[in-house]
Amino acid sequence: MPYWINELARAARQSNLGRQVAAAERMLRRVLRKELTGPMVTTAFVAAVPEPVTIEAVAEVNANNVEDLTRPEATEASSTRCRAAFTRQVFEFDDQRYGFNLYVPPLPPTWPTDEPAGVPLLVMLHGCKQGAPDFARGTGMNELAAKTPCIVLYPEQLAKANQMRCWNWFDSAHQGRLAGEPAMLAALTRQVIARYPVDPTRVYIAGLSAGGAMAAIVAAHYPDLFAAVGVHSGLPPGAAHNVMSAFSAMRHGGRSRAPGDPAALKDVMPTIVFHGDADRTVHPDNGDQIVLAAIAALKASGVPLTRSVIPQEIPAPTGEMRHTLRTVYSAKNGRHYVEYWSVEAGPHAWSGGSAAGTFTDPHGPNASAAMLAFFLGHHR
Repeated sequence: MPYWINELARAARQSNLGRQVAAAERMLRRVLRKELTGPMVTTAFVAAVPEPVTIEAVAEVNANNVEDLTRPEATEASSTRCRAAFTRQVFEFDDQRYGFNLYVPPLPPTWPTDEPAGVPLLVMLHGCKQGAPDFARGTGMNELAAKTPCIVLYPEQLAKANQMRCWNWFDSAHQGRLAGEPAMLAALTRQVIARYPVDPTRVYIAGLSAGGAMAAIVAAHYPDLFAAVGVHSGLPPGAAHNVMSAFSAMRHGGRSRAPGDPAALKDVMPTIVFHGDADRTVHPDNGDQIVLAAIAALKASGVPLTRSVIPQEIPAPTGEMRHTLRTVYSAKNGRHYVEYWSVEAGPHAWSGGSAAGTFTDPHGPNASAAMLAFFLGHHR
């Protein structure tokens, strides 16, 4: 129970309010107990103007100036303007209560006539030692989502499920379709689709490190739910089956293994991968393996691919240029089905992220903008 209830009641009992305060306290506790049985929501608002997002929008996003959604003035937008909401909620699954944050962008006043099919939904899975608000700050995805617009869901791992708050991608109990964390994440995603104006054909999932590994697992087992996947500094599905094999895959690289459910292989999953070649936590070979598996699935489905390599240079703080190799695999219609961004000197961190969050590399390229642009090119 919130501490202020007890403090308020204790102070009031010392006055002449006596029985009235006690009765009010009992009523307040009953109300709170009722509220705590459903989603807990704390909301802050910020006004924004929707604009299309492209990779070029990187220059328009100041990752080091993330707007504080908790400021009082952020709620003072004119009633004629749309408001964005970043809420904290709780999801119950298998007798557990998972916290998550949800960003809903400023939608047009004429909604839903402008977007009758709904807006895209992006599920973002944090890495170890991170939480949902931290990951939102670090990736700057909310700022981009306001311009798209799209809804962003940030599920959060339970500390009792993993002391470092890692998603248990290496545990065979969490590598299937109908149980464990993949099932929870799919159920949470479906709940958001049902409760918010989401286009169910434009639902995407991405993550960093352990979150990237779990995103790859979830996407592999739920192609009926997700239209594309993004893996940043992660590992391929099936790269490990316990803690020891997880450390081996992280240090030396793991091999992708097909999901146990044959039905999960019936659809092609568009994939975008980011990995720094100086990553000392998760070996860059893991990024290679994710890309190779995605290409193999596309070829097996009969989709002919054209490979193109696009070198990019970004100024580094030292004054030198950071080189990035962007490899794109496209179909005849020009659609990009696989993208691989290999970042020179990139550490184990979200590329182009904000210093306001943990495990970020502000020097770029901006993984958030690149992933969102890639996702929006695909429908399920």
